[in-house]
Amino acid sequence: MPELSPSAAETALDRSERPGRVSLLLLLAGLLVGAAVGLSFVANEQAQPIILGLLALLAMAGVFCLFAFAIGAIQLTGQGTRNDVTKAVVDAAPDGMIAVEEGGRPIYANAAYLQLAGSDTFTNLRPVERVFVGSPEVSEAVYRLAQAAREGRSLSEEIRMAPPPGGTAERDFAWFRIGVRPLPLPRRPVSLWSVADITHERERQENVFQELQHAIDYLDHAPAGFMAVDPKGSVVYMNATLAAWLGHDLAQVGSGGLRLSEILPDDLGPVLIGGRGEPGEVRTDRFDLDLRRRNGHPLSARLYHRVAYGQDGRPGDSRTLVLNRSAGEESSDDPGQAAELRFDRFFNTSPVAVATLAADGRLVRANASFARLFGTLPRTGDGSEAGPPVHDFVVERDRSIVDAAARAAAEGRGDVPPVEIGVSAPVNRSARIWLSPAGTAGGAEGAVILYALDTTAQHQLQQQVNQAQKMEMVGQLAGGIAHDFNNVLQAIIGYSDLLLASHRPADPAFQDIMQIKQNANRAASLVRQLLAFSRRQTLRPEVIHLGEALSDLTLLLKRLLGERVELDLKHGRDLWPVKADVNQFEQVIVNLAVNARDAMPEGGRLLIRTANMTAEAVGALRLNGLPGADHVLIEVSDTGTGMTPEVMEKIFEPFFTTKEVNKGTGLGLSTVFGIVKQSGGYIDVRSTIGQGTVFAIYLPRHVPAPEADVPEAPAELPAPAAGGAAAPVSEAQKPPARDLTGHGTILLVEDEDPVRAVNARALTARGYTVLEAASGLEALQIMAERDVPVDLVVSDVVMPEMDGPTLLRELRKGHPSLKVIFVSGYAEDAFRKNLPDGEEFNFLPKPFSLKQLVETVKTTMAG
Repeated sequence: MPELSPSAAETALDRSERPGRVSLLLLLAGLLVGAAVGLSFVANEQAQPIILGLLALLAMAGVFCLFAFAIGAIQLTGQGTRNDVTKAVVDAAPDGMIAVEEGGRPIYANAAYLQLAGSDTFTNLRPVERVFVGSPEVSEAVYRLAQAAREGRSLSEEIRMAPPPGGTAERDFAWFRIGVRPLPLPRRPVSLWSVADITHERERQENVFQELQHAIDYLDHAPAGFMAVDPKGSVVYMNATLAAWLGHDLAQVGSGGLRLSEILPDDLGPVLIGGRGEPGEVRTDRFDLDLRRRNGHPLSARLYHRVAYGQDGRPGDSRTLVLNRSAGEESSDDPGQAAELRFDRFFNTSPVAVATLAADGRLVRANASFARLFGTLPRTGDGSEAGPPVHDFVVERDRSIVDAAARAAAEGRGDVPPVEIGVSAPVNRSARIWLSPAGTAGGAEGAVILYALDTTAQHQLQQQVNQAQKMEMVGQLAGGIAHDFNNVLQAIIGYSDLLLASHRPADPAFQDIMQIKQNANRAASLVRQLLAFSRRQTLRPEVIHLGEALSDLTLLLKRLLGERVELDLKHGRDLWPVKADVNQFEQVIVNLAVNARDAMPEGGRLLIRTANMTAEAVGALRLNGLPGADHVLIEVSDTGTGMTPEVMEKIFEPFFTTKEVNKGTGLGLSTVFGIVKQSGGYIDVRSTIGQGTVFAIYLPRHVPAPEADVPEAPAELPAPAAGGAAAPVSEAQKPPARDLTGHGTILLVEDEDPVRAVNARALTARGYTVLEAASGLEALQIMAERDVPVDLVVSDVVMPEMDGPTLLRELRKGHPSLKVIFVSGYAEDAFRKNLPDGEEFNFLPKPFSLKQLVETVKTTMAG
């Protein structure tokens, strides 16, 4: 739109002021004429005071009007008398302005709008809806503006008119910004429309866009690669040159379809974007490494990585220049340059971390493996400026050792022994480093060469082996203690039963004896936990479905956890069956739940999750000691306080506890460990301070053995009885078993004298003939000297000179049908493997009461 001259404002149209009303003027004139006519009928003497009063009143009104006019309270209407600065500004505004009353009646238009609309009076003045008509896009925009005006809203639209209206017809097209907004005027709604010609602004924008397109085109086809990466690792920009080198489609870049980890070597992407710097620092690092093409082939390149750090030290978006250093890209007849390229490739693709150090231990140059191992970007210079000291990447306890080794290497010593160090990184990592003199005086090439190998996996494996050996040794010790303690408890419980049998409940000593027996039973439960840890307890495995077993425990778990801990069960679909002892499995879950509750004193959430784990999924976990087969996962996780690595190393040891005195025995998790291991499973623990702990139990999937095809027997009827019809023999018609209580000879073999004595007294009191032997050899001697056969042998398993299974094999040579009862504190499976297949015997776990002994003897004798 052309600029307006100062006189153009005089062509503005304005009828916003309300015109005077002729009716009021006629009314005033009629009143004056009526007053004059009325006075003509009044006598002169009476009319004179009235006339003087009217004249005085009119004079006073005139004086007040003069004063009001002088101070500006009253202004004469008309364009020639107006002195409104605001109106003058609007009249001379370069943008078109038109004010419209409700109903579409224009009341004001400035000169710019009149020129645009081609109007000069209100008669031919066209509103915006009639000026801007044309393409559907223009009509839709004008309709939206008119709708906003009717609703009293503000709105702005940009439209393109071809050809433009009014005085801009010399151009083929023009861009306009049209806006509408309501004016806050009393008693009548008014909408103010504005029309601005923004063609030049649009042209500038298009010029800038064209220049930007040219710059992007130049950058895309530059002989070097360029990319930008955000702090999350997404490649937000990549030029066409680098995309062609790597074989990636540019359409994937910038939309989250390409990540830095896809084009950089493993574990180097997080290092490149995860470093921290000084607040406000802008840093450029150089890397020589192999990028990963889309087809998996390497691309030898040099990266100049520039990143700016915020006030919190976190990195922002990075800018990276990539130079292709592949063979043939940098052709040169200089053999030195070719050798340098070969060395750079060897140096930067080596799996060994290599770095050169200055004489004072500061980094001069490092390869990509160094950055990957130490988890940070070394701030290496270009030779004139060294980077940080190497001990900055080492844990504090090992820094003095590294500094001493670096000084020795800088002095030219070639016998510096390797050093085991911990890496100063967010995760626990370790490395072994070698330091040797570089054979130069330092400077740009460095005075010391550092080689480092990642020994994290080796140390973890060694720790796991040491832990397993320690747990095995502790388990053997606990099992031995439990065995000897069981014999002591067996004697206490046995003699308590004898005393209780000879005392009435009313006797004063009866309650004391009961207390002795109850405390002995409590001690026996601790012994069972020790046996569970040493995996020598007796299990009764059966095929169970974990979903049903956990559902049965829900009510008990809710009572144990209390109101402040939320219990959440999530079962996997179609869980595979497992084979385990139901009672022991419930003890595992209860112990873990109680520990989780104690770790959440302020309340929290306990999640028990089950799922099937295929052999592939188990193998992907890479847990040492967990075979790659189908398993069922039981995961118990809490939101408690978590555990430190030092505590996690000891949680499965017996009698280790972090609870207060008298708050726990320290056998809960050791029992869990033993039960899971004895069931053929695996247990893994993950914990984070302040976030909680996760116990993952893997039980092997139970696959039932295929049933043999047994031919179905013909349904034959038994022979008919004499004089009667044939009938099957029912259970009621079988002869009852004989009661052999107190009948028979029993050989009691026990190396502990108190245990043997109390068991012999109990059996003798029931009427049995009891022969006692303190060892297996003595038992064989008694059997050889007796003429009367022995009906039953009750033998301990663990004895000096000859154990129970060896005694049984010797007895079978002369007495193949002899009945045997083994008693032991160890599990039945612990010694069954030492017996021939199919060998039959009864088993009674220690400690037991005298009543249990008598009942087992009675059942075996009758069987």
